[in-house]
Amino acid sequence: MPRDWMVLNLPNCLTFFRMTVIPFIVILLFFQGKWVAFVAALLFSSAAITDLLDGYIARQQNSVTFLGKVLDPLADKLLITASLVMLIPLGRVPAWIVVVILLREIAVTGLRGISALDGSAMSASILGKYKTIFQDVALICLLIHYEYIFVDFHAVGMFFLWIALTVTVWSGVDYFYRFFKALEGVSG
Repeated sequence: MPRDWMVLNLPNCLTFFRMTVIPFIVILLFFQGKWVAFVAALLFSSAAITDLLDGYIARQQNSVTFLGKVLDPLADKLLITASLVMLIPLGRVPAWIVVVILLREIAVTGLRGISALDGSAMSASILGKYKTIFQDVALICLLIHYEYIFVDFHAVGMFFLWIALTVTVWSGVDYFYRFFKALEGVSG
């Protein structure tokens, strides 16, 4: 096993933290009430912040590891997916939007896996980063759900979810475009 699979540095610990928070968010979403919703949103927010921090710290400290490269996007997808799926039975998000977002994630992950097989890894695009930001903001608001200080967080969350859906689809199309353009370059 390569040595950098086993490196437990700060960025990888942040990624592990993000993964361990997911079951707590899921459990909280089995209950109703403003305080439970607020705690779930707070846990999600702390996990989302670690998604921003782990990559930045890894690059700054020159501590990028293979384990981190594998677990970071997995942790992000698990956090988003678990939260979105749990919001469906609560009536906070339409199921079809969740399906579209999940299909994009599966398709792009597949494309990136195929690219990795021949050694030409597809890097994350700026659209993918925007997608994550809009999804995170939408989910924080949808997790809060209730009205606080005259702000209807569900309505705000749905507004950002529509933007996230648009950017999600757009970035998925961009990945497919870049994938097939790279294939043309290889065969042409």
